[in-house]
Amino acid sequence: MVYFYSDSHFGHQNIIKYTNRPFKTVEEMDKKLIDNWNSIVNKDDKVFVLGDFCFGKKERVKQVVSKLNGMIVLIMGNHDRHRTASWWRDCGFFQVIEYPIIYKDSYILSHEPVSLNEHMPYVNIDGHKHHLNIEGDSHINVSVEQISYTPVPAHKIMQSN
Repeated sequence: MVYFYSDSHFGHQNIIKYTNRPFKTVEEMDKKLIDNWNSIVNKDDKVFVLGDFCFGKKERVKQVVSKLNGMIVLIMGNHDRHRTASWWRDCGFFQVIEYPIIYKDSYILSHEPVSLNEHMPYVNIDGHKHHLNIEGDSHINVSVEQISYTPVPAHKIMQSN
């Protein structure tokens, strides 16, 4: 199975306040995000993380990645780009991609929303905006705030389009 997920911000205390997340501490948030992830993702599943995964030093990031089921593909977000792709791979990611990609010939996977015009045959699956849904059928926001803090199965997104 394939899943989409964005903007977990593991280890980022201030994101709780910035996005009004329902957690008192970063430890509570991180535990809930890991529990939610592992409640749906199996070890052989693939999860596309569309950026802004984790704050902290390498050992902290490795620790978080090691607790999560599945093969994790990181499409780097604005908070991930201060590290190299090889740094993220060293933390345990299955694959790290620095730019948006085309998925299944119809979807653009990116961290930040991509500008699409009416003649483009794509739907953009993205994050970054946390609480903002872009109007229209061409964007799907998978920031954790939009998906109940749980990875969303790709087939659910593709059924709705």
